Amino acid sequence: MTKPTFPLNAWYAAAYDVDLKRALLPRTICGKPVVLYRKENGSAVALADACWHRLVPLSLGRLDGDNVICGYHGLEFDDTGRCVYMPSQHTINPSACVKSYPIAEKHRFVWIWPGDPALADPALIPDLHWNQDPDWAADGKLIEVACDYRLVVDNLMDLTHETFVHGSSIGDRAVAESPFEATHSDRFAYITRWMDNIDPPPFWRKQYAKPGKVDRWQIIRFEAPCTVTIDVGVAEAGTGAKAGDRSKGVNGYVLNTITPSTEKTCLYFWAFARNYDLKNQARTHELREGVAGVFREDEVVLEAQQRAIDANPDHQFYNLNIDAGSMWARRLIDQMIDAELGAATRYPAAAE
Repeated sequence: MTKPTFPLNAWYAAAYDVDLKRALLPRTICGKPVVLYRKENGSAVALADACWHRLVPLSLGRLDGDNVICGYHGLEFDDTGRCVYMPSQHTINPSACVKSYPIAEKHRFVWIWPGDPALADPALIPDLHWNQDPDWAADGKLIEVACDYRLVVDNLMDLTHETFVHGSSIGDRAVAESPFEATHSDRFAYITRWMDNIDPPPFWRKQYAKPGKVDRWQIIRFEAPCTVTIDVGVAEAGTGAKAGDRSKGVNGYVLNTITPSTEKTCLYFWAFARNYDLKNQARTHELREGVAGVFREDEVVLEAQQRAIDANPDHQFYNLNIDAGSMWARRLIDQMIDAELGAATRYPAAAE
């Protein structure tokens, strides 16, 4: 058996909360087909998307109150996954049930725990509070990407690609040429990069709208297994942003959480949050669509990369200094997987 590429004992985003309604929503989470819906009281439900009787996807059926009726033979399942009705018989087989998954709502996302339900602690849901904090204005989208979810994590942990992939919006030479610091803990990996006294790239020039040089920052935090928050912004050069005073600038957070669907496909949930011009809905919409265009450029590259990996399965990758963050992220992911498999794997003390 090959080693899995994702842990199961983790919270994964399954949907934006506004997208989960009184309708059956099929999703594949960590290789497991699930069907999600809201009960009449608004609470969320996640069941295995396969009828106990003949494995026909329940998502092809319909809701009746809080229950799901299979669209093939009419078996009816309640929100716990237990069958409560079978056609043409009074006695219900006691084994007639489908798996019910732990589910929670936080930070405008619906989260699902595909692993051991006894370990599903809501306190372990990744911190994306900016997405609902009243001091921030945020909006985002879902991208379905045809690649290994770890390739998206790699992309987010190494922003030097901005210079070459996003040169017309957020990228400039300063990103690729400025030094960075990589640090880590048992669950997190960080990349910190400051670009001092530079001309702002087009995206930030529009957000800041003041002439002159700026100090720009990118502070990336990876939270295993698949969540990346990026503290970004610009401030008037030399006004103390690096020391903590960002009052002479604008600040944003790029929020990303990537859910493996299969080993070669993923659900990429993202949002952009800002701490300025909070009531301007037109700006919120403009930013969401602008960032969506930037991420579309990433999607093209990542899917092409996956196709090349599939075509060259024996290719050995070489790591550069810029890969330090993604290397640590992958090590933390592997540690979670190994813990589930009962393996004791030793890793180097630092990224090389």
